[in-house]
Amino acid sequence: MSCPIVELTKQLISCPSISPDDAGCQAILISRLKRIGFVIESMNIGDTKNFWAWRGHGKSLAFSGHTDVVPTGDLQYWIHPPFELSMQNGILFGRGVADMKGALAAMIIAAERFLTIYPMHKGRLVFVITSDEEGSGKNGTVKVVEELIARHETLDYCLLGEPTSTQTVGDVIKNGRRGSITANIHIQGLQGHIAYPHLADNPIHHTIPILHELLATQWDTGSEFFPPTCMQISNIKAGTGASNIIPGDCFIKLNFRFSPKLTEILIQQRVQDLCNRYDCRYNITWQSIRKPFLTLNGDLIDVVVKTVEYYTNSAPKILTTGGTSDGYFFKKMGAQVVELGLVNATIHQSNECVKASDLQVLSKMYQRIMEQLII
Repeated sequence: MSCPIVELTKQLISCPSISPDDAGCQAILISRLKRIGFVIESMNIGDTKNFWAWRGHGKSLAFSGHTDVVPTGDLQYWIHPPFELSMQNGILFGRGVADMKGALAAMIIAAERFLTIYPMHKGRLVFVITSDEEGSGKNGTVKVVEELIARHETLDYCLLGEPTSTQTVGDVIKNGRRGSITANIHIQGLQGHIAYPHLADNPIHHTIPILHELLATQWDTGSEFFPPTCMQISNIKAGTGASNIIPGDCFIKLNFRFSPKLTEILIQQRVQDLCNRYDCRYNITWQSIRKPFLTLNGDLIDVVVKTVEYYTNSAPKILTTGGTSDGYFFKKMGAQVVELGLVNATIHQSNECVKASDLQVLSKMYQRIMEQLII
């Protein structure tokens, strides 16, 4: 593993940074950035580590990413230890190698190479890194951006290293993301003996028609840039496990991934109106609200598209599918936001992996984007 990008990725993978624990990743990144002249400001909040780093003045190009990873799951399903970067037939294995420690390494090496060639670049190169993107995110990028906005900081461009690619690096880039909102619904009943249903009130029986109507609802038809809003049931819990007890309550967790045709307020109102049509007692709490965002056009998306074409001889698909990202927060700072990262086929799975050669290609892409925007 003599490639500097692979070596840096190896160092990051060795840190078991299960969200929101940074486990030493940011100290490695900060050390590298200090060596090439970046000013570093740590912005740690609670159990979350964040930093904001910059070099130069003028138009600002930010690279953003996260050092945290999801849990490994059962280790028996891993063919290599998840926190030891392993290579087999040109494939790198390790938790976070695709999402997104490999991209972080590619960014840092790209910056080092860029500054070796252009030490007097005209624009400002920025890094915004958090250790809580995979978890609640409550003390991560959202808090950093709030602080920066309070100081009247702005960004012109922001590139996130989320794993957007599907088959080859750069075949898909993201110029926006759907919004996300989660509903926690408690349907209240009355516990009783299952042989005496007239003395009880089964909340599961109230839940079934509500879920049936929710699943049959067409929330919207999407748009040119966004697929239709999608609702999925992620959790249902009721009962004690006994076969002779009618449960006293039923809990449902729903998640909506929504397009700009809807707002979180409209979703909340429609769900509440639907529940009110049924004869049951319930309460709803809402969490994890993330609004959709979109970068329609501008220098950043043009440069990213041309850079991908330069290295792959193919134009990327420009999509807004997939999960949420921290890109939404950077839109608040006035930035054009685009996501470009590694292949996402194995993210959050056992044996997460990427091609070693993909790290080199991605780093070259990042360096060329710097060259096109801030020299």
